[in-house]
Amino acid sequence: MRSDANIAGPMTDPVPGPRTESAGEDVSRETPPPMDDTPIGRAAQLAVEALGRAGEGLPRPEQTRIMVVANQKGGVGKTTTTVNLAASLALHGARVLVVDLDPQGNASTALGIDHHAEVPSIYDVLVESRPLSEVVQPVRDVEGLFCAPATIDLAGAEIELVSLVARESRLQRAIQAYEQPLDYILIDCPPSLGLLTVNALVAGAEVLIPIQCEYYALEGLGQLLRNVDLVRGHLNPALHVSTILLTMYDGRTRLASQVADEVRSHFGHEVLRTSIPRSVRISEAPSYGQTVLTYDPGSSGSLSYLEAAREIALRGVGINYDPTTHIPAGIQNNQHSMSEGIQ
Repeated sequence: MRSDANIAGPMTDPVPGPRTESAGEDVSRETPPPMDDTPIGRAAQLAVEALGRAGEGLPRPEQTRIMVVANQKGGVGKTTTTVNLAASLALHGARVLVVDLDPQGNASTALGIDHHAEVPSIYDVLVESRPLSEVVQPVRDVEGLFCAPATIDLAGAEIELVSLVARESRLQRAIQAYEQPLDYILIDCPPSLGLLTVNALVAGAEVLIPIQCEYYALEGLGQLLRNVDLVRGHLNPALHVSTILLTMYDGRTRLASQVADEVRSHFGHEVLRTSIPRSVRISEAPSYGQTVLTYDPGSSGSLSYLEAAREIALRGVGINYDPTTHIPAGIQNNQHSMSEGIQ
């Protein structure tokens, strides 16, 4: 587990105060201010507080929450969001399973799970009807976190599923037959709306859509929302969009604020108050086979995902959570049709 010396370590150079000079006397410095009055000190204090909140646990859902992380637009942070939210929820004390439905297997890589061609994978579950329990692996660095990996075989699953009986509900049946207790299942979808994504939408009850704070953020989102409506109408009446997460937020740009305002005006309550900033640490972590939570727990990306996970968990039991004050307040959960006005 990494630690950032710039955040967690002591300051080696005191902050200079006003200097006083007189003839024949050396220049003196006033006593530096306390640690928590400096930017580094405040960052360290936030890291300690956030990690402390992670360890204290959160209310567990009455039944397993199955969340489908989907957006057919590539590069919006689907996989990054899936693995880091899963790790955050596990650090909060939940038992979490990540189902990697993307043939690229990036979620499996980020969790440090071996997924070469001979490894039992979610392909065997979907196409060969293998029990899910035979492919699930524990994640080494995070207690309570598990992964059903994807291998390159999954690339052909779209074609192979076409001729199979109950092709849209094979993942749903596998999850229903899985006997290990879980609080959350997060399904990482490929950037397309084919049979793999349909299997995820039939298996899940909630859709989590990451939206990057970039130009054309809402482009193409209408088709995903229409597909959600179709699956809800024909295959899974419980399906609904429960969570929108703003990713790659850069507070230095006006564009990010404009996109955030536009997304909030379209989706309202479903948008988490927590947004995920642009972060080098988030991008680096998968290359080490880790989530940002274990790679750099004091980074802004790690703290943001911890807060987002906390907000998701509290919303699941009907509590609205303000990450700026850490004060929960009672809310009424309002669902509305979100495909209107999104083209």
